[in-house]
Amino acid sequence: MPTFAYTARTLGGELKSATMEATSRDDVVAQLKRQRLVIVKIDQEKAKKRPGRIKTRDIVIFTRQFSTMINAGLPLVQALDILSKQSENKSLQEVTRQVVYDVESGNTVADALRKHPKAFSELYVNMVAAGEAGGILDTILMRLATFLEKNDALVGKVKSAMIYPGVIMSVAAIAIMVLLIFVIPVFENMFSSVNMALPLPTRIVIGASKFLTGYWWAVIAVIFFTVTGLRRYYATPAGQLRIDTFLLNIPVLGDLLRKSAVSRFTRTLGTLISSGVSILDGLEITAKTAGNRVIHDAIMESRASIAGGDTISAPLQKSAVFPPMVISMIAVGEQTGGLDEMLSKIADFYDTEVDTAVSGLLSLMEPVMIVFLGVVVGGMVVAMYLPIFDMINTVQ
Repeated sequence: MPTFAYTARTLGGELKSATMEATSRDDVVAQLKRQRLVIVKIDQEKAKKRPGRIKTRDIVIFTRQFSTMINAGLPLVQALDILSKQSENKSLQEVTRQVVYDVESGNTVADALRKHPKAFSELYVNMVAAGEAGGILDTILMRLATFLEKNDALVGKVKSAMIYPGVIMSVAAIAIMVLLIFVIPVFENMFSSVNMALPLPTRIVIGASKFLTGYWWAVIAVIFFTVTGLRRYYATPAGQLRIDTFLLNIPVLGDLLRKSAVSRFTRTLGTLISSGVSILDGLEITAKTAGNRVIHDAIMESRASIAGGDTISAPLQKSAVFPPMVISMIAVGEQTGGLDEMLSKIADFYDTEVDTAVSGLLSLMEPVMIVFLGVVVGGMVVAMYLPIFDMINTVQ
């Protein structure tokens, strides 16, 4: 649908400039007349480039500023209009301008935000809707900003645990390929010129070098099709369940992923419930943001249990995914009517546990990677020098 930029004058004489998506120029004219605006100019905008990524940090700043303005008594439209001009992210500016137009047209803030799922998640939209319904939008927005910050910090911790070993292994792979492609052939030519029998380790390394230099295209093809196949398999429900189950069962890493999933689940559900979102809707939203199929299925079973008049804790216990302490605390929260507070306490506890798990994983990975590099790279170097040692002994 094309976008039109218009300038119009209100009945009070104030000039107003904005953009509008419409099927034609006549449609824009009709909509502006319905808003009792006097048209000054309408121009169709050229096709814009694909919008850039909106980071969580941008959304957090937007949310905190929005909350402060509402708390100060500014009207919604005026607050959103100010935010559309203040944001440093061009994509968020454009999204906010569209939200301003939708709110001016009579939509609720939640309905306006729902049209932009890449910027505002389902969780965000539902909490805003609850805040509007309860007349506490400023409080809900501040709670949302805090939640987003903590959730982003949690994701950052898990990513940092993955990035470090990934970088080290990538450097190791590059070093090994350089040795096999450029260094080993020099030694091979030297050994072939003296026509001597080579030790088994040396023959293995030279064979690997010949294979890589002669069939590098096959190696790349195997890697490409393996990665593509795994991605397509993970896109299926069965593949996602099996891979996520495998990841949760990996020593140390699985413990980290489990703790981060528990923290995300409890904080998300606790924030939704305390904001006035129904527990059934809260569980459905939380399941979608779980990030793990095993956790997702366990949460959805809990939702079905609640709908049938049962408790949340019973299905979670059957799933064998959540630690007994979490199950017990959720059960106590259900019985006392303070489930949201109990979930927040669990989330705070598991944030600390994630920190400990990240430190433990990095402490374990460092010696493992050092040993790996020593064995592989050092083994290749030793294999190349074995024939030289034999030559020296023969000369002596």
